[in-house]
Amino acid sequence: MQGKGVIRFVAIALALACLYHISFTVVTSQVEKKAKEYANGNAAKESYYLDSIATEPVFNLGIAKFTYRECKEKQLNLGLDLKGGMNVTMEVSMVDIIRSMAGNSTDAAFNQALELAKQRSIKGGSKDFVELFDKAYNEVAPNGKLASIFATAENKGRIDYNTSNADVIKVLKTESESAFNRSFEILRTRIDKFGVTQPNIQKIGGSRILIELPGVDDKERVRKLLQGSAKLEFWETYDNREVFGALEAGNKALASQEALTEKTGAKTDSTTKGADTTQKKGDLALLNKIKSEPGKKDSSAAQALMAKQNPLFAVLIPNTYQAQNGQQSLAPGSVIGYAALKDTAKINQYLATPAVRANFPANIKFAWSVKAINDKNIFALNALKASGREGKAALAGNVISTARADYSQDGKPEVVMIMNADGAKEWRRITAEAAAANNRAVAIVLDDAVYSAPSVQNEISGGISSISGNFKVEETQDLANILKAGKLPAPAKIVEEATVGPTLGQEAINAGLVSCLAGLIVVFIFMAIYYNKAGLSADLALIVNLFFMIGVLASFGAVLTLPGIAGIVLNIGMAVDANVLIYERIKEELDHGKSLRMAITDGFKHAYSAIIDANVTILLLGIILYVFSSGLIQGFATTLVIGIFTSLFSAIFITRLIFEAQLAKNKVIKFTNEFSKNWFKDTDFDFVSKRKIFYYISGAIILAGAVSLVTRGLSLGVDFQGGRTYTVRFDKDVKVGDVRKALTPVFDGEAPEVKTFGSSSQVRITTAYQIDNQSETIDKEIEAKLKTGLAKMDNNKAQIMDSRKVGPTIASDIKKSAFYSIALALIIIYIYILIRFRKWQFGVGATVALFHDVLIIIAVYSIFNGLLPFSLDVDQTFVAAILTIMGYSMNDTVVVFDRIREYLGLHHSKNETMGQVINSALNSTLNRTVVTGLCTMLVLIVLFIFGGAVLRGFSFALLVGIVVGTYSSLFVATPIVVDFIRKDDKKQ
Repeated sequence: MQGKGVIRFVAIALALACLYHISFTVVTSQVEKKAKEYANGNAAKESYYLDSIATEPVFNLGIAKFTYRECKEKQLNLGLDLKGGMNVTMEVSMVDIIRSMAGNSTDAAFNQALELAKQRSIKGGSKDFVELFDKAYNEVAPNGKLASIFATAENKGRIDYNTSNADVIKVLKTESESAFNRSFEILRTRIDKFGVTQPNIQKIGGSRILIELPGVDDKERVRKLLQGSAKLEFWETYDNREVFGALEAGNKALASQEALTEKTGAKTDSTTKGADTTQKKGDLALLNKIKSEPGKKDSSAAQALMAKQNPLFAVLIPNTYQAQNGQQSLAPGSVIGYAALKDTAKINQYLATPAVRANFPANIKFAWSVKAINDKNIFALNALKASGREGKAALAGNVISTARADYSQDGKPEVVMIMNADGAKEWRRITAEAAAANNRAVAIVLDDAVYSAPSVQNEISGGISSISGNFKVEETQDLANILKAGKLPAPAKIVEEATVGPTLGQEAINAGLVSCLAGLIVVFIFMAIYYNKAGLSADLALIVNLFFMIGVLASFGAVLTLPGIAGIVLNIGMAVDANVLIYERIKEELDHGKSLRMAITDGFKHAYSAIIDANVTILLLGIILYVFSSGLIQGFATTLVIGIFTSLFSAIFITRLIFEAQLAKNKVIKFTNEFSKNWFKDTDFDFVSKRKIFYYISGAIILAGAVSLVTRGLSLGVDFQGGRTYTVRFDKDVKVGDVRKALTPVFDGEAPEVKTFGSSSQVRITTAYQIDNQSETIDKEIEAKLKTGLAKMDNNKAQIMDSRKVGPTIASDIKKSAFYSIALALIIIYIYILIRFRKWQFGVGATVALFHDVLIIIAVYSIFNGLLPFSLDVDQTFVAAILTIMGYSMNDTVVVFDRIREYLGLHHSKNETMGQVINSALNSTLNRTVVTGLCTMLVLIVLFIFGGAVLRGFSFALLVGIVVGTYSSLFVATPIVVDFIRKDDKKQ
C-alpha cells in the first residue's frame, strides 16, 4: 500500500482534531449536569449557577484554558427540534420602503403597480420586489415617468425630474438593499441584547431573515421584540374634558345615522359641526347613565337599548371619577375612555366615520394603550394632538441617544431615556408648555401605542426622561433594547414561525440516540455474520466514521437536528456500501486463485471506480438539497454530505490500514462464512429478456398512482399550502373526529385537519384559518381560539407541544424550490452519467429510472394516505426523502452501469450478444446490490420503529424508496439502456 505513512498521519491528525472539537461538548455537558444537581429542579437557580461561572475556566488543555462561555460557543450545537426554542422567518416589507421613498404618493398608477407587484410577490415567492414593481409599473403606465413620483425632498441629489426610469429603479434597488441590511443589523442587535444562548440570525434572499432562538418559549415576547419598528414619538395631548363634548356629539350622530339606516335602509353621511366640547350640567346625567365597568354583562334587553341609543358609549366607557358630591365627573388627563379588547376595532371604525370625525378638531389623533389596564383586557384610549401642518408628533424618537431599564422611586420597573442636545432643548420647551397649560399630559408613543401619558408638573431639562407603566422587568429590558438598537427602516413581519417545547425536544434526543445505537448494532451484527473477520474490520471502520462525522460537524459549528440524526442513521447503512464493493471484488479475486495480499490489493483497485461514481452522485444531490432547503432539512443535508467524505475515508483507508496490519502479522482474513459464501454465486437470471414484464409492473403501479392522484390527491403539509400546525398532547387517548368537532366552531366553521401523531393521545392539528391576516395580534388570537376549543374536550387536559406557522409567500417559495431541486437533480445526474459513461443511452436510462422512482413514491403516498397509522404529508421532509432516494438509486445504478461498462470492454470481441454480456454484469453485482440494500433497509426499519413520530413518515418514504431504487437499477435503468442501444444500432 503506497503512501501508508501519509494516510496514517492524516488519520491521526483528523482523529486528534475531532477529539479536540468534541471535547468542548463533553465539558459543557458535565458543567450543565453539575448545574442541574445544584439547582435540584429550580430553573432560576440553574441559570444563576451557569451565569456565575460563565467567565470561569472550566477546561484546561495545558497550553490553553477555556471558560464555560467559550466552551459553549465551540460545542456541537443542538437544533431547536432537539432542545426546544423558537424559529422565525421575518420578511422586511419592500412595499413600505418603496411607498416611503415616494413620500406616500397618491398617484393612481403608482399605487396600482405597487399592489400588482405585491400580489405577484406572494404568488412568485422571493423574486426581487423592485424588479416586480418596475415590470408592473411599465404595464400599468407604459409612458409613465417614475421621477415625477420619487423626486421628493428626501431623494434630493439622487433623483430629480430628469432622472430616467431605469436610474430610478437603480436607486430603489440600492435603497431597498440598504434598508434590508439595516433591518438585519437592528434585529441582530436586539437579539444579542435579548440574552439568548447561541442565537442564530442569517439573511435569506433579499428580503427575509431567519432567526433561531434556542430555549425560548415566550412567543408573544419574541414577536413584540422582533416586529416592533421602534417608531418612538412624543405627542402633545388633548385633555379628556376638552374632548368629551365631541364624543357625545359623535355618539348622537351615530345614533341618528343608525336610526335613519334602520328606517330607510340607506346610510347617511350627516355630520354635526361646531359642537361645544366643554362639559355641561346636562352631561352628568348621561355620565351617570352610561358609567359601568367595561365588558360587564347586563341584561340583553338593556344592552340592546344602550347600543341603540348610545352606540359609541355602548362600547367606549368615558374616563370619569366620582366627585365629592357623589356625581360622575370627567377625569383629567389624555385618556378619554376605556374599552374591552374585543371592541377596540369597532371603536376605531366609529371614530373614523365622517359623521363622528367632523365633531373633533382636525389635528386630533387617537391611540390605545400598549397594555391592558387590568386583568379583564380593558384598554385605555388616548387623545393626541398633532403638531404643525403635517400632523406629526411634537418630537421624534431619533433624539434618543441611549436607553436603559431601571426602577422608579417607588420601586417599579421603568425605562430611562437620555436625549441628545437638540432633543433635550425641544423636550424642555414641550414640557414647559404642558406644565403651564394646567399640567397637561405628554404621551410617549412607540409604534402607535401609548406606553405612558404622564401629566407634566414642571419643565424637564437635561434631556433625561422615563417611560413608566404597568411593566414587568423583562418588558422594560426589551423596550430599552429596542430603543437602543434603533428603528426598523420598514415593518418586518413574521411569515414563518416554529416553536418546539423542551419536553418534545428531549423526547426527540432520546429517540435519535436509540435509533443511532440500534442502527449501529444491527449493521455490526450483519457485517460480522456475513463477512466474517473482514466484517469486524468494516465495523471498526464504521465506528471511526461515526467519530469523524461528529467531530467534523462540531468543528464546522454545524447544528445537529433530528433530521440530521436521521442523516447519521442513514449514513450508517450507506457507509458499508464502499466496504461491500471492496469485499465483493476481493472475493472475486480470491475465486480467481490469487493470494490474499494480491486479492486485497486488486480488490481495492478495481472497486475505486464504482465507489467514486456512486458517492459523487449522492454528493451532488446532497449539495442540491442543502442549497434549496432551509432550517431542519439543511441539517439532514449537512450530515449526509459530511458522512459521504468520512465514510469514504474510513472504508477505503482505515479498512486498508487494518488489513495491512493483519497481513504484517500473517493473520488470515476471511471474507465469508460457510452459510454465506455461495450466496448469489453463479446466478443466471435473464434480466434482459424479461424486461417487459417489469415495464408492465412499473406501469401498473404508476397508473394506479395517477388514478389515486386524480381521485384522492395528496395530503399537502403546511409547508406547501401555508397555515398553522400544532402538535397537541392529551392526558388520555382521543379520537381525531372529536377534536375536529370541538375546534370547528371556534375557527368560524372552518374544520381543521386533525391526524393522530405518534400515540393515540397525541394529534397534529393543521388549519389555514386567517393565514392571510397580517395583524400583529393574530397569532395570539388563533392560539387562544385553539385553547378554547381544546378546553371543550371533557376531562382531557391538552398541552400544545410545538407549533408552526407558514405564510402563503413562504409556502410558494417552498413549492418552487422543491420543483427546482428535483428538476436540477435530474439534469445534473444525466450530465454526470453522460460524461462518465460516454454514451447518452446510459444518461437516459438513469434519468428515466429516477423519474420512475419519484412517481412510484408519489403513487404510494397517494394510495396509502389515510390508510396507514402515521402521517403521509407531502412537505419539505418528503422532498428531502425524494432527493435522498434519488441519490441512493443513482448509487445503485452507477455501480451496475460501471460493471456493465467493464463487461462490455472485456467481452466485446467474444461471441456473446449484448444481452448476454449485460445479464452477466447484472448477475455479478447481485451480491453487492442485495447486501447494501439489506443493510440500509435494516437501519431504516430501526429508524422507523425508534425514530419517533416526527421521522416516521420520512423513514417510511426512504424505506419504500430503497426498495424501489434497488428494483429500478436492475429492472428499469439497465433494460432501457439495452433498448436504446439496440435502436441506435439499428439506425446505424
